[in-house]
Amino acid sequence: MDDIIARRQFDPLYMWLDIGFLVVFAALLLVKKKYVTLIIGVLFGFVYFAVDYGIFHLVFRARTISEGYSLFWVLLWMSMSYGFTNFVWIWLWISKDKRLLEWSALILFWWLCAPMIAATFGTSENPIVIQRTTGAYHGYMAILLFAGYLALIVWNLFQREKARRVNILWLLAIGVLVQFGWEAGLLLGGIRSAGFENFADKILTLVTNSLLETNLGMPYIYAIFLAWSAKFTEQLRPRKLPLTFLHRLEENNAERVRGEQLSEYLGAKSE
Repeated sequence: MDDIIARRQFDPLYMWLDIGFLVVFAALLLVKKKYVTLIIGVLFGFVYFAVDYGIFHLVFRARTISEGYSLFWVLLWMSMSYGFTNFVWIWLWISKDKRLLEWSALILFWWLCAPMIAATFGTSENPIVIQRTTGAYHGYMAILLFAGYLALIVWNLFQREKARRVNILWLLAIGVLVQFGWEAGLLLGGIRSAGFENFADKILTLVTNSLLETNLGMPYIYAIFLAWSAKFTEQLRPRKLPLTFLHRLEENNAERVRGEQLSEYLGAKSE
């Protein structure tokens, strides 16, 4: 595990293109009145930055960047980019948003296309190269991952009613998919693990990060989601009929995404 290195190399154009995308994405959330989702994205963008710069860099000294670029500002952008996008997408997933397909397509297409656009139209002869080693802190991440899912497993074991059990596979799938989505986009776009000659090293980084990094927060963010949405709506208004934490869990378990979207699609086709 000490040999795992998370590395990115990209033209500065990629950073500016991504900032433009984040502005458009945030504007779309505002237009669609996804206020809580937007706030969660911004909040966890700063959480990502506090972890990445404050812990990974200042504490573990695991971060390095190529000469000529500011580690602080590049990490601030990276944290707001993937912290914002990751947790907006996670919130849309766990809330089972009716437009989840469209939001997911927007995010995934951007993660795939942005590196290729920057590689084609970027003109800088001095690319940004930023990397971190992971051996110093993966153990701490593993503790958070295990503790979170252990709590969910123990909870489910003592719940006789199926409606009150947490859908662990659903949360696990979301956590892995979100991280894998942008890791794969970076890898295919030539940004992630650039300069690595061994393909196995590239895959090792992708798989390890996908299983561990975003996924470790899923049990905690789900608890936050249930507690908040039991009392308030997406538009920051109190619910007409506030629920208890358990009743909100039951309600969320009963909600469906694909069924609603499929019935809506079939209804439109029949008109």
